[in-house]
Amino acid sequence: MAYSTLISAATLANNLNNSNWVIIDCRFSLADSKAGHKAYRMGHLPGARYADLNQHLSSPVKPYTGRHPLPSFTALTKQLGLWGVSNRSQVVVYDDAGGAFAGRLWWLLRTMGHQQVAVLDGGIRHWQKLGLPLTTGLPKFSANQFRGYLDNSQWLTAGQVENALATNRITLIDARMPERYAGLQEPIDPVAGHVPKAINRPFVLNLDKDGLFLPAGQLRAQFNRLTNSRPAEQVVHMCGSGVTGCHNLLAMEVAGLSGSRLYAGSWSEWITNKNRAVSTGSQ
Repeated sequence: MAYSTLISAATLANNLNNSNWVIIDCRFSLADSKAGHKAYRMGHLPGARYADLNQHLSSPVKPYTGRHPLPSFTALTKQLGLWGVSNRSQVVVYDDAGGAFAGRLWWLLRTMGHQQVAVLDGGIRHWQKLGLPLTTGLPKFSANQFRGYLDNSQWLTAGQVENALATNRITLIDARMPERYAGLQEPIDPVAGHVPKAINRPFVLNLDKDGLFLPAGQLRAQFNRLTNSRPAEQVVHMCGSGVTGCHNLLAMEVAGLSGSRLYAGSWSEWITNKNRAVSTGSQ
């Protein structure tokens, strides 16, 4: 059986010795870019490789990009092969933030044509809560050949977002916290506020009090209410830099609302052009 959205800790625990499965640790901190790797070295799931958001899952920042530009897909394809991923691999990604960072690699792999990738529901925190094993040992694995089949229709550029909003062809959902969306607080980017016409759904609303994703039916009802049941293909997600927006996209897939897309550059790219409008206040 292939897993393409979420996977439970119990299912993963039963497949730790499955040679066709590849586990990737995506822990990261925006406040300390080295914290994720330090945490990995202190303890990680058995067999897990480490993917760094800045080094592996993004390309260098330029004056006209957001904070986490899409990576070089050629370089990422090579790196996945070095981690032992093949086109037949079941990939499992996790973090310690409810999937906030793991969702980025989940989305990237799907964009590269690899559907057999799932986020560990509850991440390493739920794994530990269940008393499942961690290790400090570095994994031993062999390189593999991975071929990516890139589908660049899975994300929109700033210009495409502007045009689609102007003609009401999309609903744009911003995954940031309400304070940042409204422009009341902005701890990261130089301009506060949101894209005009964007609606706010903080990604944390996809999770229950234990950090697990809400049931599919509940998520489906919430997103349908938010979008007035607009077809998923007309829904686009964003956030600060194209990372946590993937979490809402994942939640829609879990809900059976397949086909939404990502504004990859997100808010930090939007504000690099002073001609783009900015809104503040609640929706």
